[in-house]
Amino acid sequence: MTNRPSGLTYRDAGVDIDAGAALVDAIKPAAATTRRSGVMDGLGGFGAMFDPRAAGFKDPILVAATDGVGTKLKLAIETGRLGSVGIDLVAMCVNDLVCQGAEPLFFLDYFATGKLDVAEGAAIVRGVAEGCRLAGCALIGGETAEMPGLYAKGDFDLAGFAVGAMERGAGLPREMAAGDALIALPSSGVHSNGYSLVRKITERARLGWDDAAPFVGTPLGEALLTPTRIYVPAALAAIRAGAAAIAHITGGGITENLPRVLQGGLGAEIELSSWKLPPVFQWLMAEAGIDGPEMLKTFNCGLGMILVAPAPEAAAVEAALTDAGETPIWIGRLTGAPGVVYTGALA
Repeated sequence: MTNRPSGLTYRDAGVDIDAGAALVDAIKPAAATTRRSGVMDGLGGFGAMFDPRAAGFKDPILVAATDGVGTKLKLAIETGRLGSVGIDLVAMCVNDLVCQGAEPLFFLDYFATGKLDVAEGAAIVRGVAEGCRLAGCALIGGETAEMPGLYAKGDFDLAGFAVGAMERGAGLPREMAAGDALIALPSSGVHSNGYSLVRKITERARLGWDDAAPFVGTPLGEALLTPTRIYVPAALAAIRAGAAAIAHITGGGITENLPRVLQGGLGAEIELSSWKLPPVFQWLMAEAGIDGPEMLKTFNCGLGMILVAPAPEAAAVEAALTDAGETPIWIGRLTGAPGVVYTGALA
């Protein structure tokens, strides 16, 4: 008589359903802190419901965005500093939404790993919840996928999905003209784009993540993991004050992102001396010998968002941004010719 092998379980294949359930229980309190008007359900169902009219919209148009954190995740994994990449994830999505003129309403996350560590997963999702609180949107659902054999030990990936709303006809960009002001908002650092190059520069400089950062008095890994700023409250205030367009300065830098929101063959003239290049970018530029044009189409160079303010509303837009806690910087104006023209030099 042939002896049959003992029965296999999903856990034997590397998937721990109990750990997934434990993670859901661990993150429920964090998700609950993001609840806002319009939420109709909590975590745990097969789907989540949201009523935009209960959030105050009369004739809402929904706007959706999805994004990730890129190879900044590799830095988080290698340093073991996982608490802030969830903020990055939310920021990359909601900052895009508000550029359309939409108010972020709710957010969902996707967390995939080879072997689920409940404590690490909870730290990441608590960061997501913090990002949602900063953006004023609700964390209403998500997915945790444990996929042994697909991810190396310790690796994981994140994706985010945000949905916002605006009243019909209230979207951006609006009418703009040559001479309108360009007003920028400072970034907190590299944000979440360009980290493949950052990692290559760090390797070439023979620096470790625990080494002192050459540009600030903290470990290099900690400094480079400074989370992406969330501009939603300030941007919404600027829209109400009359801003005509908003560009989120992500991959492609100022050179590629600003033209995306300009209409009617308009271009931009930017004075590079109007702001100081933050120390992290000074270090990257010098260490790798990157020239100014390459910096401007790779990194945000210290500006996380650029707003177009029509001349009659420019002062009101600046005041709204200041009242929202921002430090707005006048960096230039719109011109009648397409493209971005820079004057001065990065310094």
